Amino acid sequence: MRVKIAPSVLSADFSKLEDEIKAVEEGGADLIHWDVMDGHFVPNITFGPLVVEALRDKSRLPFNVHLMIENPEKYLKRFVEAGGDIVTVHVEACKHLEHTISTIRKLGAEVGIALNPETPLRTVEPMLDKIDMLLIMTVHPGFGGQTFLKSMVPKIKRARRKIDDKGGSIDLAVDGGISEETAPLAVRAGANVLVAGNAIYGGKNRKLAIEKLRRSASTWSNSG
Repeated sequence: MRVKIAPSVLSADFSKLEDEIKAVEEGGADLIHWDVMDGHFVPNITFGPLVVEALRDKSRLPFNVHLMIENPEKYLKRFVEAGGDIVTVHVEACKHLEHTISTIRKLGAEVGIALNPETPLRTVEPMLDKIDMLLIMTVHPGFGGQTFLKSMVPKIKRARRKIDDKGGSIDLAVDGGISEETAPLAVRAGANVLVAGNAIYGGKNRKLAIEKLRRSASTWSNSG
């Protein structure tokens, strides 16, 4: 199972986002992760569809737009039109999850569903055959630079079993505290998409950071 690396631009230098996105694309990233926060669903505020749209033609990589916002249904069309290839919504923020999934699909984007640490997996199990990505939050959302919650490893394992039992091929992503040290834990548990912010944008060499993260993920079979 090939591990995909998804740099989170939440940790990038906002004053030169075009350069930051190009650097990780040239460095071997597989997709770009946009953490969209509204100051309500989570306490922080980041960027909206205009920023995503402004950067869309600067990269060939897929854009995963992770909507950490209230009433995401109101903004689905705007983020797809802005260039979101994957639109990921939180089950906690969706009043009618199945309808939201259907709407994203009709707009022409792939569907991702995210779960906060405290949200049980059973809330999305009936939808696993209708989505393209399941994202397990391994921190409490709202801020970058948090510590990976090792208590989420069993949840990742259960998610992988559920996906495999259904015969699905959806991506299982993890988001929060991903580093060279924690990547093997997540991949060993069954994740195949690693969303990483500080681990990639925290240093000067984006290519080297991605290579180190990918190399550490590949050692999962030897990790304890």
